[in-house]
Amino acid sequence: MSNNKEKLLEIKNLKKHFNVGRKATLKAVDGINFDIYKGETFGLVGESGCGKSTAGRTVLRLYEATDGEVVFNGQNVHSKKSGKDTKELSRKMQMIFQDPYASLNPRMTVKDIIAEGIDIHGLAKNKKEREETVIELLETVGLNKEHANRYPHEFSGGQRQRIGIARALALDPDFIVADEPISALDVSIQAQVVNLMKRLQKERDLTYLFIAHDLAMVKHISDRVGVMYLGRMMELASSDDLYKNPLHPYTRALLSAIPVSDPDVEKNRERVILEGDVPSPTDPPSGCPFRTRCPLAQDVCAEVVPEWIEHEKGHHVACHAYDERFSERFDAAREAMS
Repeated sequence: MSNNKEKLLEIKNLKKHFNVGRKATLKAVDGINFDIYKGETFGLVGESGCGKSTAGRTVLRLYEATDGEVVFNGQNVHSKKSGKDTKELSRKMQMIFQDPYASLNPRMTVKDIIAEGIDIHGLAKNKKEREETVIELLETVGLNKEHANRYPHEFSGGQRQRIGIARALALDPDFIVADEPISALDVSIQAQVVNLMKRLQKERDLTYLFIAHDLAMVKHISDRVGVMYLGRMMELASSDDLYKNPLHPYTRALLSAIPVSDPDVEKNRERVILEGDVPSPTDPPSGCPFRTRCPLAQDVCAEVVPEWIEHEKGHHVACHAYDERFSERFDAAREAMS
């Protein structure tokens, strides 16, 4: 993480709700708060359907926020600005999509895919400069100039994701949302793409929001990690703190599912098995959204929404078990789990 800890983004009470029927509302993101510092990688994890991808798209204003603020370099991304300001913000905030097969236009050459943003923003003076920029970007991501005139179907999944990364870099952004950028790739290719992203981060002073469900990979690349469940943020800490000392029962369950390479440790360690299914985001439980599956749940969990508290320096959690007002009620349950 950057030593000066200068905030690049501030996400304040961000909500994104979708109307899915006459009376039903899907609360995909329901009031999350976190900051992202310049030069860091912020990992966002959780089960499928927890709202992490929707959060990433709302941060970039690919979705309009239902409520809350996203402040980027002092500017509110979701405010009603002039077209020029909005266009400049979009140039500095880019996205790498999950599916390299669906995110590239099959009718466009690689050259035109990468240069599309350059054309929109008028960043090349002439055709020659445009071509030189595309070739430089291809080489930056490990491809070569011969690839420029080919079409996406001629490439492997890993190569297509490199093209997607080159497209994101074309506008010289400060911030990139990487929405599960390796989940559709073969395991043998995943590490290559992650290492490429880490190298580019150092070379270009990039800041990432890295969205994934693979907690082992998130630990490898992230400085800090936020854990989402049913549209809410459950826990946030530095990568080391979160993996060494998870506080929230949901985080503990996720981490216990990560395989350990040492067979003796793997054999003896305790798995946390969650009961039941994830509730519907159109009809979430009262109080804490995790209470219906939580081994620590008490009556207060159904009655009061947990506050987002800083339990230790830099380590935030939304759980009554760590709230001074209610923590004594959870002593017996914690002892039983330890």
